[in-house]
Amino acid sequence: QVQLVESGGGLVQAGGSLRLSCAASGRTFSKYSMGWFRQAPGKEREFVAAISWSGYTTYYADSVKGRFTISRDNDKNTLSLQINSPKPEDTAVYYCAAARDQSPTGWALDYDYWGQGTQVTVSS
Repeated sequence: QVQLVESGGGLVQAGGSLRLSCAASGRTFSKYSMGWFRQAPGKEREFVAAISWSGYTTYYADSVKGRFTISRDNDKNTLSLQINSPKPEDTAVYYCAAARDQSPTGWALDYDYWGQGTQVTVSS
């Protein structure tokens, strides 16, 4: 089992930058593909980015491509999301998730474990 705890959310100005982190418990972190999702008020949860267990393969939603970067450190059991040039429409609760025995995927149902989320608010 994997427990995930996100941190790093907060208020950021449009055009600034922010780095989200996700700390994972357990000794099998490297066996999981990882992903970031987000949910804005009144909207469904949507895919943001995913990364393979090795970190060599990444996958992004078109809306964040070129602005967000997903990365992982398997030695430290951490997942990160670097957010550059955020826009007000990036405002949401951001969740990290773990998928065992999966290639990086944008489908929420493929993920086995979820964190509690961290709020990101982008001011214009």
